[in-house]
Amino acid sequence: MIFIGIALLISVGLALLISADAGAMAGLTQGQTAQLLPLLVLLIVFAGGLFTRRRPARELLTSVVLWIGIFALAGLTYAYRDELTGIAGRVAGELQPGVAVVNAQQGTATFRRGMGGHFEINATVNDHTTPMIFDTGASAVVLTIADAEAAGIDTDNLRFSIAVSTANGTGRAARVRLDQLEVGGIARQGIVAFVAEAGALDTSLLGMTFLETLSRYSVTQNALELED
Repeated sequence: MIFIGIALLISVGLALLISADAGAMAGLTQGQTAQLLPLLVLLIVFAGGLFTRRRPARELLTSVVLWIGIFALAGLTYAYRDELTGIAGRVAGELQPGVAVVNAQQGTATFRRGMGGHFEINATVNDHTTPMIFDTGASAVVLTIADAEAAGIDTDNLRFSIAVSTANGTGRAARVRLDQLEVGGIARQGIVAFVAEAGALDTSLLGMTFLETLSRYSVTQNALELED
């Protein structure tokens, strides 16, 4: 009980130091220093528990080292939480290339290059998830006829009168306007797109009619970044 009392007294003292902005000496804000207070209290309580009953010196030393390691790990995780979040996002991107790593503050969406060498993107067309391939060589967003139908476009009344070149050769496409296209949290309305006729295209393409609406897009060796 005495150690718990001491812990409470130390907590009060730390609270006073926080109000005096003592954490600034260690480069911490008042909020960050306040968040560390519960960890310090727990450390004191656990440390008190180590000494409230007799233990062999070796067991006591092992317990002390263990708890020091636990709190050191917790401190490092807190200090590098932003970097760890970024690493977690990159790992998720590697495992699921089509899923964007979104930075809402900067308004960016980042995609990792897929195993096939392309940037695969899970876009949302009229509330339907549509897999696409990033393609600056495509003058417009191009949908396969299956993706267009899944997005609620009436393909029976389309006129496939526009000649297009695809990986499958020369084909024909119809011009449409999408109600909404969202990529990595970046949404656009009224984007002009083409719907390729059956058999002309294997995968929908994210082309320039969407890309030219962005503030910026950049490609590095393994990453594609889109900025709203």
